[in-house]
Amino acid sequence: MHKQYLVTAAWLAAITVALGAFGAHGLKAILTPASLATFETGVRYQFYHVFALAITGILWKEYPGKLLLMAGRFFILGILFFSGSLYLLTFLAAQGISDFRWVGAITPVGGLFFILAWFLLGLSLLRSGKQ
Repeated sequence: MHKQYLVTAAWLAAITVALGAFGAHGLKAILTPASLATFETGVRYQFYHVFALAITGILWKEYPGKLLLMAGRFFILGILFFSGSLYLLTFLAAQGISDFRWVGAITPVGGLFFILAWFLLGLSLLRSGKQ
């Protein structure tokens, strides 16, 4: 197993649960429904990809290799860029800062990292030579 990916997944999972609870209880009263939906999307995608990172760490035992290592890194980068940009957008909206449209351009970069991570995960398994 790739221990660091598993540890990172565990910490990110704990953060995800805390953010989800904060969104459900603390942000509902201060955000517009659109901003709350943006925040919830960030939490949801973070949680999906925390599991992907954990699976990547577990697969490392049977299928170690450069592609799988890159997949794990891209899952982490995807979380940082995709979910992180959505959290930043929500924070700025809550502060009443309206000149932050440029942050939205970061989100698709995170989505691209997610797509590449999934592709690399599959490719690493195909190239492993194991049945």
